[in-house]
Amino acid sequence: MADIDIGTAAGGGGRREPLINRENKFTRCVSHAQDELQSFRKYLRWMCVDQSSPWTAVLSWSMFVVFTLVVPATSHFVIACADCDSHHSRPYDSVVQLSLSSFASLSFLCLSRFVSKYGLRRFLFFDKLWHESETVRQGYTNQLNRSLKILSYFVTPCFLATSAYKVWWYASGASRIPFLGNVLLSDTVACLMEICSWLYRTTVIFLVCVLFRLICHLQILRLQDFAQVFQTDSDVGTILSEHLRIRRHLRIISHRFRTFILLSLILVTGSQFYSLLITTKAHAELNIYKTGELALCSVTLVTALLILLRSASKITHKAQAVTCLAAKWHVCATIESFEAVEGGSPRLVDRESGHGFSSKDVDTGDTDDSEDYGDEEDDFDNNNLIPAYAYSTISFQKRQALVNYFENNKAGITVFGFTLDRSTLHTIFGIEMSLVLWLLGKTIGIS
Repeated sequence: MADIDIGTAAGGGGRREPLINRENKFTRCVSHAQDELQSFRKYLRWMCVDQSSPWTAVLSWSMFVVFTLVVPATSHFVIACADCDSHHSRPYDSVVQLSLSSFASLSFLCLSRFVSKYGLRRFLFFDKLWHESETVRQGYTNQLNRSLKILSYFVTPCFLATSAYKVWWYASGASRIPFLGNVLLSDTVACLMEICSWLYRTTVIFLVCVLFRLICHLQILRLQDFAQVFQTDSDVGTILSEHLRIRRHLRIISHRFRTFILLSLILVTGSQFYSLLITTKAHAELNIYKTGELALCSVTLVTALLILLRSASKITHKAQAVTCLAAKWHVCATIESFEAVEGGSPRLVDRESGHGFSSKDVDTGDTDDSEDYGDEEDDFDNNNLIPAYAYSTISFQKRQALVNYFENNKAGITVFGFTLDRSTLHTIFGIEMSLVLWLLGKTIGIS
């Protein structure tokens, strides 16, 4: 797919534009087929999930019914033989097909609703980009171009593993139903249909998860850009209005995806529990031939769920880190503006004289310690001091009020009032990984 460039018209190189009084260089018009998402729409049309016209909508729903409902049902009730040998019988095919089809149906219905109600550009917040700086626009361009590559990283292993199993299952003579008059031709068609069904369902599942990750990445870029206001000559009103705009967009994302995230969590957890229930029976026959598909399905569903939860918790952590940044900005500004005098009240520091607080006066530790933070450390929530530019023009009361506002209005992704932060992610991750590792230990011997 050709790269999608949404930032070439903005000019100014990498220079960051001010948060107010920007020129409307990126004013967006109504979505149309030849806009900046043309290449992305071609991919959606190729995947048969585009519903921008009546013809593509009919095709999309037809492919959904065939590959999500008809093919799995036919595979389970007609093709899967009940009297096969121990290597070809599929006693756990029902839970595999039901789990994948349920999650794929949820993903397809949510994606269809989002695109039909908001439009692709509005759904991906492209209509809001003209408010953002050149840094945010360019970063979102790069992430958008990487999204389909990230999608392929998750879909390709599932496709290869499923293809290898299906080809072996049919080639070794498990199915002998000549519904097309010829056994070889019938097995070939049935094998291709089952592979396409797996590919379609896993692609739809991961597509919605990757799009959610893309939208969350845009908000992370905006938060990183917002953090720069503490490094410049900004007033409290500008900072407050920008933060209110970011919180509003986070609430919009939470409202749109809350049902999808909650139902995904219920479906995946229920699937894991049921899989463990049927594999831990006293007389259950377990080997890689019978349970390979069940293990692959379990890994696929848990991976998709973790993409959702990690994206939500990451943006929540970034949003809440703004409170720490504002407090540090307040402290640095206060120390810079006042100097405690022994036996007297604080007085303003004369900036021209060079007296007062300076970053050189503080021991920040060995510079090599920064290597221990890791990639997950916030780039704006660190131990670096904030340089003062015009802090004397902002009163202590205004800065304190802003810090109090951040402390009592923490932003983030929520699901019906519950914030998806890192503690929530760690809890869910522990439960899901315990279930999937237990299941892998019972099915293919991995523990």
